[in-house]
Amino acid sequence: MADPPRKRMVRPPGGGGVRAPAQRLKTAKARTASSQAWLERQLNDPFVAEAKARGYRSRAAFKLAEIDDRLRLIRRGARVIDLGCAPGGWLQVLLERGAGAVVGVDLLPVDPLPPAKVLQADFTDPEVGDRLVAMLGGAPDLVLSDMAPNTTGHRQTDHLRIIALIESAAEFAEQVLKPGGAFVAKAFQGGETAEVIAELKRAFVDVRTLKPKASRAESSEVYLTALGFRGR
Repeated sequence: MADPPRKRMVRPPGGGGVRAPAQRLKTAKARTASSQAWLERQLNDPFVAEAKARGYRSRAAFKLAEIDDRLRLIRRGARVIDLGCAPGGWLQVLLERGAGAVVGVDLLPVDPLPPAKVLQADFTDPEVGDRLVAMLGGAPDLVLSDMAPNTTGHRQTDHLRIIALIESAAEFAEQVLKPGGAFVAKAFQGGETAEVIAELKRAFVDVRTLKPKASRAESSEVYLTALGFRGR
């Protein structure tokens, strides 16, 4: 049976009309300039407000929702592994859209979200991948990665950590996915992802780079999407 049609989000939450004036924090006492700027962005972000209204744990839920609207990744009954799942926004979208078995992993604790299963662990630990597949009950149809490394402030080091996470997630996806499966991973524009993309093109039928509307315009964040896994 075909999946029911889904509504597409064609513009940021809040729609048209007169734009509300930007809000500013009443006091900046004991805050750094960067934390002050972050809090003001949160106050004026329509996706943050809409996430609260819908009960999503993070605005990132809209990123996955838009990617799925465009590519139809989440099939009813699908098995899905979510790498870097905290605080659980992507898990919520997966369950809403009919995924049959969902397992997430993160270094941070995640409040329970049954029937999804969550493992608090370091994904880069060699034993974790097998545990995730065992928890899922079989090979996944979809592997997602919204992982980002803890930053050190040293640009080159942080960049290398980002690339290493993308490579680890892609390698894992190619080891465990069912033939025909799909993979999505967060990346950054200007990063040295050409080698990863080349490998994905060898392993998947359709590889694209997308920037969802919920990714802030000033952010270099993009998502690598790979569909039609050719099999091992």
